[in-house]
Amino acid sequence: MSLSFEGRVVLVTGAGGGIGREYALAFAERGASVVVNDLGGDIKGGGKSSAAADKVVEEIRAKGGKAVANYDSVEDGEKLIQTALDAFGRIGAILRDRSFARTSDVDWDIVHRVHLRGSFLVTRAAWNHMKNQNFGRIIMTASAAGIYGNFGQANYSAAKLGMLGLANTLAIEGRKYNIHCNTIAPVAGSRLTETVMPADLLASLKPEYVAPLVLWLCHDQCQENGGLFEVGAGWIGKLRWERSQGDIVRQKNQPMTPEAVRDKWDKICDFTEATKPVSIQESLQSVVNVLSQVELAGEVGANPTAASASAVGKKLPPTTFSFDHTQCILYALGVGMSTKDPDHLRFLYEGHADFSCLPTFGVIPSQAAMMGGGLSTVPGLNIDFTQVRKHTCKLTSEATVADVLDKGSGAIILLDVNTYNGNELVCYNQFSVFVVGAGGFGGRRTSEKAKTSLPPPRRTPDAVVIDSTTRDQAALYRLSGDWNPLHIDPSFAALGGFKAPILHGLCSFGFAARHVLKQYADNDPSRFKAIKVRFVKPVMPGQSLQTEMWKEGNRIHIQCKVKETDAVVLSGAYVDLHPASNGGGLQSELVFAEIGRRIKDLGSEMVKKVNAVFGWEITKDGRPAAQWTIDLKNGSGSLHKGSYSGKVDVTFTVSDEDFMEVVQGKLNPQKAFFSGKLKVRGNIMLSQKLEVILKDYAKL
Repeated sequence: MSLSFEGRVVLVTGAGGGIGREYALAFAERGASVVVNDLGGDIKGGGKSSAAADKVVEEIRAKGGKAVANYDSVEDGEKLIQTALDAFGRIGAILRDRSFARTSDVDWDIVHRVHLRGSFLVTRAAWNHMKNQNFGRIIMTASAAGIYGNFGQANYSAAKLGMLGLANTLAIEGRKYNIHCNTIAPVAGSRLTETVMPADLLASLKPEYVAPLVLWLCHDQCQENGGLFEVGAGWIGKLRWERSQGDIVRQKNQPMTPEAVRDKWDKICDFTEATKPVSIQESLQSVVNVLSQVELAGEVGANPTAASASAVGKKLPPTTFSFDHTQCILYALGVGMSTKDPDHLRFLYEGHADFSCLPTFGVIPSQAAMMGGGLSTVPGLNIDFTQVRKHTCKLTSEATVADVLDKGSGAIILLDVNTYNGNELVCYNQFSVFVVGAGGFGGRRTSEKAKTSLPPPRRTPDAVVIDSTTRDQAALYRLSGDWNPLHIDPSFAALGGFKAPILHGLCSFGFAARHVLKQYADNDPSRFKAIKVRFVKPVMPGQSLQTEMWKEGNRIHIQCKVKETDAVVLSGAYVDLHPASNGGGLQSELVFAEIGRRIKDLGSEMVKKVNAVFGWEITKDGRPAAQWTIDLKNGSGSLHKGSYSGKVDVTFTVSDEDFMEVVQGKLNPQKAFFSGKLKVRGNIMLSQKLEVILKDYAKL
């Protein structure tokens, strides 16, 4: 079946002759309405005449086709598109040969204006019309000079390769609107190539050997998008980027040297088993992969591989972190603790009777496990950090890629890090790494695995604490392991667009957390359960941090600002505290509160997986103490405290202490059942679905 363009409107720039004329004739022959644009200039961009465009229009009309002429420069893109709209109601060259040394500003500018800027202006003028009609096909005409370079054509080569970059981005942005953009590099005889090709070669490179490719790429049946094709003499080939496997030429905590590059040069340039990245996220994911190999494994010579969706769930090599009281004290000083406050002494003096480590120290071994420091965002940290005494401790951190999210302008990599002391889980961190420019791959924007931020209550803060940082705050905090020069080297900070080195985000995080700890937990680290923050803006060392706090039960919502500028630096943040020990409270209440939050966020998904109603009878000292019902059968799920009027499928009776042992993984549910610690009545088989409710006990 032949391809038809009935009802389609096609704008062909430079259509007064050569390849452009062939495009116009071919589209018109197959039913398209054609706007024939040609400025009528000579091959150096001079002169202007309507004759070329008019002649092509006459040819089309003589054959019964539909066409109008346009004589505007491509720099007047709106006028070109308006001609199409006025005529049909809807909505592909200049060559100045000079060696680089002889290329004047005029030579450079005129070629870029017509080729690159002209392509931008015409496409921009048509873009919204294409979006509104949910259809568009754009063909950019590059050249071999742009792809490979060519002596005497520096200006032309740069402009043509620029058009390829423009086309690649338009292909990404237009995909969801059914706008496809492809690039061709034709080899055909025309008035633009007659000065650089022999006559006999020109005769065999007819423009009609190029036009069929353009027609196919413009047809609505063609789903090609973002492609680059060389075409000529009846031959068509598709080009793609190829990249060698390369090699890693540095070691962790060691300088990278030109000698290492020299020694690895053959491997760097070896295209055996080459990869073929097709998107920026594939390119950047490979670099992220290399970082993990260098920083986590510390090995040289491992080959990076292109990352994909299969990265989700991937476990990174475990790392160890050894520390003693020195690191704990150094961290406390780094986040602003001072002997001026007597309450701070327990975190600064190893000989203190209640010497403890700040609970937010839990980010340090986990951060060291990721990339040796320097991560810019840490949106979630759940922690149950016990007191640390003067002996040396050795922790092991295990990192897993939890998810990869597409945020359009970039990708977010969610990394879950569990840190253990032997087999005991000490703390859990979730790092959110934003990779600029790696988005647009069609992935999900959100994840049920991400710890979500929460806005504070709409009322005046219940408490406000203002604390000053020092000019040396970043210099001090970096000694805890975040060696990013952005926080110490003015020249490096300038490269990032900052007037001076900035404070570590995790330092501001530590300030805010200890403000909550003092205000609402009497500096008792055992009360600290979890913290979640979202970093917004940087802080400059020497500025004052203002932490605003709202108490909602055992959850403290927080927002942190720079006092001098009123700029918010931490938002959507909160700290969860364990209730104060008064001898009468139930530990299980905290778990059920967290289960309630999970049902609120993921109830519908949990209902699909479970489809049951669970009853819990919690005892204390042998007597009934609390009753809970988890309804994962009706609606989007719910949690009830106290008596329940509906039907319960299975009921569990367990003491508060044994319940916590089960939740923390210290007591096997089957052993608890057979030993009589856990009693079950109703459909006992449903107990197998408890994992959906009680999984990730450390986070509960």
